[in-house]
Amino acid sequence: MFTALTHISRMTVIVKTLARHDALWPLDPVAERSRAARVLRRAVKGLWGRPNTGRPGERLADALSALGPTYVKLGQALSVRADLVGEAVAHDLSRLQDGLDPFPFEDARRAIEAELVGPLEKFYDDFHETPVAAASIAQVHFARLKPEEGEEEGAEVAVKVLRPGIERQFERDITLFRWLAGLVERLAPSLRRLKPVAVVDTFERWIDTEMDLRLEGAAASELRENCEGDEGFHVVRVDWERTGRRVLTIERLYGCRIDDLESLRAGGQDIEDILRRSASVFFLQVFRDGFFHADMHPGNMFVAADGTLCPVDFGIMGRVDRRTRFFLADILTGFLNRDYRRVADTHFEYGIVPASKSREEFTQALRAIGEPLLDKPLAEISIARLLSHLFRTTERFEMETQPDLLLLQKTMLVAEGVGRKLNPNVNMWLMARPMVEDWVIANRSPEARIVEGVRETVGALERLPTTLRRAEETLERLSRDGARNSGGSGGSGDSGPTRRNQELATWLPAIFAVLVVLLIARVL
Repeated sequence: MFTALTHISRMTVIVKTLARHDALWPLDPVAERSRAARVLRRAVKGLWGRPNTGRPGERLADALSALGPTYVKLGQALSVRADLVGEAVAHDLSRLQDGLDPFPFEDARRAIEAELVGPLEKFYDDFHETPVAAASIAQVHFARLKPEEGEEEGAEVAVKVLRPGIERQFERDITLFRWLAGLVERLAPSLRRLKPVAVVDTFERWIDTEMDLRLEGAAASELRENCEGDEGFHVVRVDWERTGRRVLTIERLYGCRIDDLESLRAGGQDIEDILRRSASVFFLQVFRDGFFHADMHPGNMFVAADGTLCPVDFGIMGRVDRRTRFFLADILTGFLNRDYRRVADTHFEYGIVPASKSREEFTQALRAIGEPLLDKPLAEISIARLLSHLFRTTERFEMETQPDLLLLQKTMLVAEGVGRKLNPNVNMWLMARPMVEDWVIANRSPEARIVEGVRETVGALERLPTTLRRAEETLERLSRDGARNSGGSGGSGDSGPTRRNQELATWLPAIFAVLVVLLIARVL
C-alpha cells in the first residue's frame, strides 16, 4: 500500500510536468479505455495544462528533460523504438541531449578518491576543477597524469566521473517505470503486444551498463582493437590503472566537432573525404566487426587537425552477430537493387517473418516501402528511414523485433543527419554501397559458404568429445538407476531399462560416427 502511494505521488509530479509541456498524449491510449481516466485527463489539463505549438515529439522531449536524468535516458531509449512511438516522435526524441548542470568538484574528488583508493593528487597533476561536459549520468574533467621517470610532464587525459547518488535515483525511477508498465498491461490489454514490461527491462540493462564505467572502458578498448589499422580513425586509449566502476580515465583528444563546418573549413579539411571515411568506418564496424558505436550524435565525434576521426563516449554500443549481418546485407542490397522478392525471401529464410504469412503480400508491402523512398534523388535517399518503415511492419506480419537492428537504424538516422549537414548533395550510405556489395560477394559466394561450412563443422567436431562424454555419463547414470530399480523389484540386472541402456551404449559410437560423416558432407 505504501509503495503504491509513493508511486502515485511521483506520478502526480510526472503528469503535472507533462501537462505543463502539453505532452500528455502518451497517456491517451489508457485514457481512451477508461471514463475515469478521461475525466482525470481533462482535470489535469485544466489545472496545469499550457498550450504549446511544438510537435508532439518536441513537447515530450522538453518534458522528459525537465523531469531529470532517468527520463532523458528513457527518451533516448524510445528514440530507437519507432515501432512503439512512431517515426516522427522517434526522430524528435533522438535530438535529446542529456546536458545538465555540473555537480560540485568536491563530490567528484570524493568519488575519485574512493574508487582509486588514495588522494586525488596521487593519480593526477593539474586536475581541472571545472568540468568540460556534464551529462545525465556523469561529467568530464581534464587533467594530467603524474610524469613517468624521465618525463617533464605527464600525458593529458579526460576523467569521467559518475554523478553522486545516480544509482539510487535510477533504481527508484525504474521501479516506478516497471509498476507503470504492469499497470498499462492490465488496463489496456491491446497494448500488451508492445511489451511495456519488456521495454523497461531492456532499458534497465542499458542503464546498468552505462553506470559501470569499466564496461565503457572495455567497449572503447574493443573498438580500438578492431579499428587499429583503419586509416584516419583513432579510438582513445584507456588508462586502466585510473579506471574503476565510477571513474574512467582516457587520453585527451584535440579537435572540433564533426558538424562544425566553419572550423573544419578554416582548418583546411576535405569535407567530402570526412564524409567518405565516416561511411567507411561505420560500414567496417557493422559488417566486418559486428560491434559499432551506437551514440554517434555530433558531440561524440571529433575531427583532429590532420583530419583523423576521433569518437568519444562509448556507453552505448551495438552488436550484430554474423547471421544478422548476412541478413542486413541481403536486405540492403535487395532494396537498393529494387529486388523486393529477394528481400521478402530473405525475411522468410531467416525466420524473421513466420512461414504462415503470405510471401506475395509481404513482397507487395516491401515494394510499398521501397518505391517512395528509392524514387527520390540519390542524395535524398534515406536508408535509415527505409529500415524504420520496414520495422514498422512488425504488427501486420508478426515479424520478430530485432533490438540491435533498431539501435542500428537509430544510429544510421543520426549519422545521416550529420552527413547531410556536411554535404547535402552526397548520400553517405551510397558512398559505402560498393563496400557492402563487395562484402556480400566475399562472404556470400559459394566459396565463402564452403569456408563458413568448414568453420561450423570444425566447431561441431571440437564439441563432439564433450558431447560424447556427457552422453556416456548420462547412460552410466541411467544404467545404475536401472540396476537399482531391478534389484529393488527382485528382477534380473540385465532386464528392462538396464538392457536398453546397454544396447544404446553399444550403438553410441556408431551414432557419433554417422554424425561426423554428415557434418563433413555439409562442406562438400
